[in-house]
Amino acid sequence: MSELPHRMNPLERRATFSIAGIFTTRMLGLFMIFPVFALFAEQEFSNITGLQIGLAIGAYGLTQALLQIPYGMLSDRFGRKPLIVVGMLVFFIGSVVCAMAESIEMMIVGRAIQGMGAVAAVLTASVSDLVREPYRLRAMAIVGITIGFSFTLSLIAGPLLAEWVGVRGIFWVIAGLAIFGIVLVLFAVPPITNQQFQREAQTVPYQLAEVLKNTQLLRLDVGVFILHAMLTAMFIAVPFLLRDGAGLDSLSHWEIYLPVMLLSFVLMVPLIIQAESKGRMKQIFAGAILMISLAQLGMSQLNSAAWLFAWLLLFFTAFNVLEASLPSLVVKLSPADKKGTASGVYSTSQFLGAAIGGAIGGYFYQHYGYNGVLMFTLSIGLLWFALALTMQKPMPWSIASVSIGPVEANEVELLQQKLCAYEGVFEAVVIPQEQKAYFKIDRKLVDEAALIEYFQEVKG
Repeated sequence: MSELPHRMNPLERRATFSIAGIFTTRMLGLFMIFPVFALFAEQEFSNITGLQIGLAIGAYGLTQALLQIPYGMLSDRFGRKPLIVVGMLVFFIGSVVCAMAESIEMMIVGRAIQGMGAVAAVLTASVSDLVREPYRLRAMAIVGITIGFSFTLSLIAGPLLAEWVGVRGIFWVIAGLAIFGIVLVLFAVPPITNQQFQREAQTVPYQLAEVLKNTQLLRLDVGVFILHAMLTAMFIAVPFLLRDGAGLDSLSHWEIYLPVMLLSFVLMVPLIIQAESKGRMKQIFAGAILMISLAQLGMSQLNSAAWLFAWLLLFFTAFNVLEASLPSLVVKLSPADKKGTASGVYSTSQFLGAAIGGAIGGYFYQHYGYNGVLMFTLSIGLLWFALALTMQKPMPWSIASVSIGPVEANEVELLQQKLCAYEGVFEAVVIPQEQKAYFKIDRKLVDEAALIEYFQEVKG
């Protein structure tokens, strides 16, 4: 029996950490302004409305949602690294526009341009191009952890930077991060010499209708839409709550965000362990949705600094659990050969949630104040909780693929049946045109080297 090495090789590690670094520059750039923008906009621009504040915070989501799939398709034709560089340049231009904006309308345009650098799907496909299949799950886990940490860091760094360099200075820092991201693409990401269409990481257009009919996946798409709508809308209200309710000067808000984000990251870990290792994913998942909803209710009722700290800690602990669990659930519930398409629809839903949540949250703030915003977020949170209760119990499955060489069309059905007979394989899809097989497997039961060997036997 052939054996696989236990570690990624140096090129794979370099690819994984450099791409994680590029994700970090984008995450910091998009989210550092969340905790500070609403107060800045109110002071900086005259006759501003709540709707305009919400549009400026969430505008990146709309353009990101519209362009991420086209970027992936263009990268198949023109190459991954050129498209990533183009996306980061666009992100740089949007950041400069925001830094120099003299009106809220120009700020909205700048945020929309930032979102036009929609390279997330291309970065994910690059991981699949550069890392061998047995290590892709590990590589994507590293990237996912980095993204989660970057989000946490962004909400801490934003208020700190606002104190040191001002909000316009934050946008100049973001522009610098975009240039650093381009440097990583050019000099740190290894050359992609064997680029292929990555069904596990990219959207397949003809699969969209089938994925959209999958009610279990739709629950997750609606869920991530609501989660990011709540997040964006909430950051229209929270800065004002901290200032007016808790009596904290805007330059002191980091004193709340810093311990909240660090503690929430720590408290999230045991919940994720319970969900993934103890088979309690549905219970933990639904409980976290209820937690973020209760946090909205709490913030609308009790506004002292101590209570706001407690409610924000509850929210971000649950948010981190959900943000980590949702992509895992997409993998568990998607068909073996449709992971990339399912992930593409999921990501589009996430970005649309940010855009629409910002707009609706801004409208509610304009007409009903910050308690109106929190009643809106509470309502959609409870709606999601009811939806999550009907979700089927997720199984501990992963998706894997192997290259199989030439296969005749009349062999496909029999091969799939034989592969599903292997212990730990629950679904197998053979695609002759790609000379690949896609599996839904339990990695605790499947030795992938032995599975490849078995496949060669049944094929022979």
